[in-house]
Amino acid sequence: MPPLTWTNFAPPFSGGLVIERVIVRPLYDRPLDAILATWGLGIVIGQLITLGFGRGVQFAPNPISGTTELFGVDYSAYRLAVAVIAVLLVVALSALLKLTRFGLNARAVIMNERLARGLGIDSTRVRALTFGLGAALACAAGALITPLISVDPNMGLPWLVNSFMLVMVAGVSFPSLLVASLILGGAQVVVSTYANPILGGMTIVVAAALVLRISPKGFSRA
Repeated sequence: MPPLTWTNFAPPFSGGLVIERVIVRPLYDRPLDAILATWGLGIVIGQLITLGFGRGVQFAPNPISGTTELFGVDYSAYRLAVAVIAVLLVVALSALLKLTRFGLNARAVIMNERLARGLGIDSTRVRALTFGLGAALACAAGALITPLISVDPNMGLPWLVNSFMLVMVAGVSFPSLLVASLILGGAQVVVSTYANPILGGMTIVVAAALVLRISPKGFSRA
């Protein structure tokens, strides 16, 4: 496998890297401010889209129609395809973090940035690449979910709130993020199915608050 370098990622991640350099990079030592800054940027972008294209709701065609029987139950074929793609992305991301020099450098910066710099790791470049990778994964998630919901400037807001809750519960551990997603996401689906969708939408927030109240580190053992 060729070494993972800046030039491998710069072209597709250029937009995200500009945001990282101008807005996020000065706030790395203030994570709460970084969250607020990116949230505010999202609001500004949403309003600009509204000014340019209006508030009309659009719908994207489903690329895979029909249902597939699984364990005696008919499921949407596209939803199953999205689930498979999500699993493949998890495997690919895990391999990237565990089996490549980039992943080793990224984990070193996460654990102890000062020590990583002392070992010769360019933490600024690592942070920029990981930010660009995260932006690319967010774009992929948005593209995959679009055929399942209506498209409007604020379509990502509910997913954004839930994502923050999951990251807070999971901490810096990738396996704990997977566990948190399965448990909290499953709880939301159960409540939405057997109670009502409004309560289901509140489930992740309430469950995350309870988990953090009981264990401040959440599902992470780090």
